[in-house]
Amino acid sequence: MVHFAQVVKAAYAIAPENLSNSAGQTITVSLGGASTSYTVITTIYANDLATEMNPLRGTRRVSIGLVLQDAVGNVVIAVRGTEGILEWVQDARFLPHPCPFLAGAGHTEDGFTSMYMSFTVDAQPGSLSVAKSLATLPWRKTPVQSVTICGHSLGGALATLLALDVAANTPFTDPAAYTYASPRTGDDTFVSMYSHVVQRSCRVANRMDLVPKLPAPPLYEHVPSLFELNPVVLGLPPKILVKPEIACEHILDSYLHLLTLKAGGDVLPLTAACVPL
Repeated sequence: MVHFAQVVKAAYAIAPENLSNSAGQTITVSLGGASTSYTVITTIYANDLATEMNPLRGTRRVSIGLVLQDAVGNVVIAVRGTEGILEWVQDARFLPHPCPFLAGAGHTEDGFTSMYMSFTVDAQPGSLSVAKSLATLPWRKTPVQSVTICGHSLGGALATLLALDVAANTPFTDPAAYTYASPRTGDDTFVSMYSHVVQRSCRVANRMDLVPKLPAPPLYEHVPSLFELNPVVLGLPPKILVKPEIACEHILDSYLHLLTLKAGGDVLPLTAACVPL
């Protein structure tokens, strides 16, 4: 779980407005004495998340993630979040939309669905989608050994949609999915279909994070399987591990800090602004 969260952090390092393709670059993920190097196969592009506060954001093309491959053929698709997520929390109407890529898969949140359907491996809108491109991407090592899809925040919802699309509609029928701080993505019919089709899925959520609590049931439900983090250690007095502010409880660095604390060994630091007083 820590490893794939670190890959998502590498996707965050690319500015959203940077529409140059990172194909061919090397990204190395390290923790303690272990490290893995990946070659970027392609950047992922999308229209940004539109909100009532800023509807024009939905017309802006952004880089939203990376498709990477390691030396033995394992593929990771990492999807970052967006600064629009807190606006979405404040003003979204959470309208359900029929799942557009799989019949019988219920309804998904319309903002996430619209953004997901704009996913491409080319900066130009309307080009081939990520899922439809996977089989023909220029892999550095074939055959592909595994596919792991991971994302944080909004990227967690998008990764959830992508995992179902990949499992149902591509030759890579057994992807693993890891999401961090993901909001709910679809209704109970969507969750049932997802649970049936995506057999390996882990949803990491900080119990004090607001974003995974939205949109609320019964219109929306979470996909499996929950791995819960707690930023408070019970005791007299209780120990606060992350500054109790909305942004601090949600950002990826806080998740990485809590995950590495839970795992033991090397602990990744909080951002300075989120260190508890």
